[in-house]
Order: sequence, then structure tokens, then C-alpha cells
Amino acid sequence: MYPEELVKPMREELTNIGFNELATSEDVSKALAKSGTTLVVVNSVCGCAAANARPGVHISLQSEKTPDQLVTVFAGVDTEATKSARDMMVPFPPSSPSIALFKDGALVHMIERHHIEGRPAALIAENLKAAYNDHC
Repeated sequence: MYPEELVKPMREELTNIGFNELATSEDVSKALAKSGTTLVVVNSVCGCAAANARPGVHISLQSEKTPDQLVTVFAGVDTEATKSARDMMVPFPPSSPSIALFKDGALVHMIERHHIEGRPAALIAENLKAAYNDHC
């Protein structure tokens, strides 16, 4: 577990733009049971989350089409919720950060850590915008 004072600013990068934090398995189940589209960000303390994933997500939401619901879990902190979210992302192996788009509870688009590392935030945003255009 990471200390809250360390992760607080990282959490706020997403909550300040409209993401709801999920802390339990029940939270994840309820969020993904809703109809429509849900973007799930598995947040992380790593550098690629700070430089690529969170900024890419932020840029992606400045689009005509966006998901109905924005939620996040924090790897290494929200252990129960992160495990539940990752269980819904099978067959993709657990990775953090990662970004998943669900439609009516079904996984329709996935960006794994190896698609985030070393890629500019703008490229991640374009990938997400294309997914929004297809599914939202």
C-alpha cells in the first residue's frame, strides 16, 4: 500500500476531471452494471501514468463523444476494487496503468501498460477518441 499523501495528487488528477473513485468490489460491480459506456482507469504511481496515461485520458475527454461514466481504481491502494476491475478485463493480464472501455458491462476496448509506456499522451488520447467514436 502506498501512503495516502503520496497518491492524493495522483487521484485528484482524475477526480478533478469527473472520475469517481471505486474502493470495493461492490463499487466496481455497481459501476459496470450500469447501461451505457464506462471508462475505467487503473491508476498507478509509475512515471508512465503521470506522463502518459492520465494526461492522455484528460485530452481524450475533450471530444465530441465521451463515455457516460468515468471511474478509477488505484493499483497498490484500492486493492479489492483493482482486483475486481482487472477480473472484468480478462483475457488481458493485470497491468497498471491501464485503461478500459466497457459498454453495457462488456469490455470493448483495452489499453495495457505496454501500449502506454513510451507513447505520448496525445497518441493515447487519439486511441481513446477512436474507441469513443466506435462505442459511445
